[in-house]
This record gives sequence, structure tokens and C-alpha cells, in this order.
Amino acid sequence: MATSNKEIIPELLNKIADLSIKDALSFFTASFAGKVTFSSSFSFEDQLISHEILSNELPISIFTLDTGRLFSETYSVWVSTNERYNTHIIPYYPQHAALEAFVTEKGPNAFYESVDNRKACCFIRKVEPLKRALKGNAIWVTGLRAEHSPDRNSLEFLEWDESNQVIKYHPLLHHTTEEVKAEITKHNIPYNPLHDRGFVSIGCLPCTRAIREGEDFRAGRWWWEDADKKECGLHVHS
Repeated sequence: MATSNKEIIPELLNKIADLSIKDALSFFTASFAGKVTFSSSFSFEDQLISHEILSNELPISIFTLDTGRLFSETYSVWVSTNERYNTHIIPYYPQHAALEAFVTEKGPNAFYESVDNRKACCFIRKVEPLKRALKGNAIWVTGLRAEHSPDRNSLEFLEWDESNQVIKYHPLLHHTTEEVKAEITKHNIPYNPLHDRGFVSIGCLPCTRAIREGEDFRAGRWWWEDADKKECGLHVHS
């Protein structure tokens, strides 16, 4: 029986243990040619990873999930990134039939009414398009960091995503916010100006707000819900 990608994670972890992010990404592109992809939401973290990929001309596809309800500032940094690196970040959109049926039945702001409605909206706008974006890939590079939420403190640099049958690589897992910002400044990387206005985790406009002093990193997302429900389904950890 052939060895699955899940089973080789310990071996891969060992091989990238002492590598820089650039070298680790290069290792993955050599080991899984044409099957390494990166999902960007144009956050600080994602912009830094995009810089590593694009400035080093690594053969890694970059895609984003355009939910249809993003901030105008997010689209602006998307354009700036394409122009700066002479690239074309690939958009994935919701399936129109599912979205139209949901909004017709529930209304355009149904996600405020219940957790079930919000998760259904997230599934249509993000989770299902993600599955299409990841299909056929072996390595999914993400911008997840341990500081993002308590349940991410125990993550490894590599983990298995059972739902999408792909290995997730978190190159900035143990970077601090200050370290990420310093790299953004050092390389003059385009970033979302909402970060300068107190927005930390930036998603859809109706579901994101700036955080207040002393609040948790995730307080600005789905702020009307209990803290233990604040995941959209993109990153589910076993």
C-alpha cells in the first residue's frame, strides 16, 4: 500500500526543521511539483508570505476567497499586490445558485440572527470555494499564527487537513505580530490600511470590526457570538 501524505508529515517536519521559510517553501515545490498553493486574505501575515513566494519566484499558486462582502481596502491591497509583483492572484467565488438561494430564503444579513445562519453563510462564501481551490494540491500554505487564537497554540508547522486531504504548512506559526510588522516595513510590502485602524483579523465587512485596547485578537470577528464559536470552518483542527 502506498504511503499517504498524512503519514509522511513527521518525515517532512524533520526535513524542514532547520530551514528558512524560503528554503522550506522551495523544498515543498521540489517535492510536490505543481501541487503547492497559498491562500491569501491580504492580512499582514499573508502579505509577508506572498512576498516570500513572489519575490523569490517560487512556483506556488496564490489564491484568495472573494466572498462578495469584503472591505474596499482589501480589494485595494489585492490590486497593489498584483501590481507590485506583476502577478495575478486567483479569485474563487461562491457558487451563485447556493448563494442566491440562501439570501432569498434568509435575507442578506441572516448571519446576525443565529450561529447556524452565520456558519451556513461562511460555508457558501468560503468553505466550499476553498475546497475547489485546494483540489489536486498536496501542500496548503497558510498564514496562521499561534497568537491568533488559544486553540492555535498547540499547532505544529505541518498538520493534516482531513476534510481537504491536504497537508497544511504554517510558516509564520511562531512569529509575533511585531516580527511580522517589522518585515512588512523592512521590505515595503503593500498591506491593508485597516490594520492601522485597529482591525487585526480582517474578513467580511459585516462580520469584522476593530478591536479595543485589551481585547483578544479574535474579538473583532463575529463579535456578537460566544468566543468558542469564532471559526468559519476554513481551519478546523482535530
